[in-house]
Amino acid sequence: MQVNFLDHFCDNITEWRKIYDSKEPHNAKFPVPMDKRLNDLQKIIILRCLRPDKITPAITNYVTDKLGKKFVEPPPFDLTKSYLDSNCTIPLIFVLSPGADPMASLLKFANDKAMSGSKFQAISLGQGQGPIATKMIKAATEEGTWVCLQNCHLAVSWMPMLEKICEDFTPEVCNSSFRLWLTSYPSPKFPVTILQNGVKMTNEPPTGLRLNLLQSYLTDPVSDPQFFNGCEGKELKLLFGVCFFHALVQERKKFGPLGWNIPYGFNESDLRISIRQLQLFINEYDTIPFEAISYLTGECNYGGRVTDDWDRRLLLTMLADFYNPHIIENSHYKFSPSGNYFAPPKGTYNDYIEFIKKLPFIQHPEIFGLHENVDISKDLQQTKILFESLLLTQGGIKQTGSSGSADQILLQITKDILNKLPNDFDIESALLKYPVRYEESMNTVLVQEMERFNNLIKTIRNTLRDLEKAIKGVVVMDSALEALSGSLLVGKVPEMWAQRSYPSLKPLGSYITDFLARLNFLQDWYNSGKPCVFWLSGFFFTQAFLTGAMQNYARKYTIPIDVLGYEFEVIPSDTSEKAPEDGVYIHGLYLDGARWDRIRSVVSAAKTTSVVAQIVKSNAYVCPLYKTSERKGTLSTTGHSTNFVIAMLLKTDQPTQHWIKRGVALLCQLDD
Repeated sequence: MQVNFLDHFCDNITEWRKIYDSKEPHNAKFPVPMDKRLNDLQKIIILRCLRPDKITPAITNYVTDKLGKKFVEPPPFDLTKSYLDSNCTIPLIFVLSPGADPMASLLKFANDKAMSGSKFQAISLGQGQGPIATKMIKAATEEGTWVCLQNCHLAVSWMPMLEKICEDFTPEVCNSSFRLWLTSYPSPKFPVTILQNGVKMTNEPPTGLRLNLLQSYLTDPVSDPQFFNGCEGKELKLLFGVCFFHALVQERKKFGPLGWNIPYGFNESDLRISIRQLQLFINEYDTIPFEAISYLTGECNYGGRVTDDWDRRLLLTMLADFYNPHIIENSHYKFSPSGNYFAPPKGTYNDYIEFIKKLPFIQHPEIFGLHENVDISKDLQQTKILFESLLLTQGGIKQTGSSGSADQILLQITKDILNKLPNDFDIESALLKYPVRYEESMNTVLVQEMERFNNLIKTIRNTLRDLEKAIKGVVVMDSALEALSGSLLVGKVPEMWAQRSYPSLKPLGSYITDFLARLNFLQDWYNSGKPCVFWLSGFFFTQAFLTGAMQNYARKYTIPIDVLGYEFEVIPSDTSEKAPEDGVYIHGLYLDGARWDRIRSVVSAAKTTSVVAQIVKSNAYVCPLYKTSERKGTLSTTGHSTNFVIAMLLKTDQPTQHWIKRGVALLCQLDD
């Protein structure tokens, strides 16, 4: 007798829970008889429901098993092999990735092929560089030299001209020794014909602290014997420290917004100049000027790339662990609480290489100052990116599922959403009930919020009605409606809604539920009067509410609003029957990267391990509040970031650096 999967799951919940709790669920054996009845792909589908964070290794295992290991391992970067695949009419294209700069390898290769000096010309593209590049290529095709055009993605307007130049390459026109090298970040404007005809290469930066450190020690200037042998003991410690710092800033990127709000392209040139400056200052001064080298490395070399103030705070906090007197004076100075990472004692160059090779291959999150749960967040993010990429490979709308065609599913979705949508807010009656008053700015906030939400309600309603008509054949299904239907079928918020919406990373179902809750919040305010406790996350434009609350206080006590700031207190109760005398009560925030200890009223580590907190003198952590977990935003016309809301002070019994390195922030909403 065949066993239904759902019945089996419910009857054997203890067995299935073992897979859910397993450290390696992708390698775990399924309960009998499902281990035999389900094929490998079906097992991955079930794993996606139980443990989505382990989908990437599961798919890796699947591809390895079905196709072979070479399909999951990136080939080594081999310039010689790529060069042999090319000729004078085929350009060689470096697809750039953050943290990897192929120019040093290319210059060395040119030297090996006796194409250095005047036989190799490079130009970084940008405004006005196109005509110069054209002349370079023309001369090189005749003389048989090499030309490298760097950063093609920065010269979008000149790309059609480059395409024309490459199309005109023929063996008759080009000298056989001629080669055209191009470097570019992935760009939709890069000519497709060049990509199709060219030899494509990518040089990913090394992954893992150990490989990153090794790379730093195997390249100039550290690998230069003259440089290394000229370093003293204290200089070698600081040299190891700055190389370790470089590896950390690179590796933090893989943790997403908990690592950096914005992923920056730190590369070897940042490290190289920092090492040169370090050597210069140590040679020039009797005592090491830590403030000067910290400023140059943190604010200029690496900080020059950083555009987010909270990322800058993190960068300088991390650097302070390596640029300080303790690293020189204390022979037992550790880089991590476990003590697995530290600066080795003075030794030869080979001693350092051997020391680095013995470091753990897979690093624990503690070396970054992050909580061990961060690996789960990282894996979930990887799964999300993987499935988004898979969806991009799908064609147009196809017949799906046993419930009928895509058209029927779309009609079902549109009908369901339209039935749930309330009527537009009546702005006229809202203005009569809540008129503009000098002493109550919240009236204006309410009416403005209603207007913003009305725009979004109308957009959702009108586009869904148009889609219904298009499915029934009453109107033409244009590209905008095609995109709308594609998003609805895969459970994504359509782009045309997102453009008129508040920031949200939720899938379609959760987005609609959240949207209706926000409308309900405003309707209750309209019906019952100003709430005692405000749902901060429910506002479309949160800054308007914060300004309104501050304006009320300023007008009540006749204080200029520009000298006011907020004070924050986390209170133990979740609700209140009356509003505070001054200020506002708010709720609906989430702590990302930590938890709130209600008993001690301090920021505390997330629950998973039994950490005994050592009481340090009380500090207040300046915690940024963001609208979504993505954290990064763009500067809007109002002067505010589209994602950052306000900085809040939270009490803590740990040094503030602890939470800065953990990337702790408050969020208005979750992604699910």
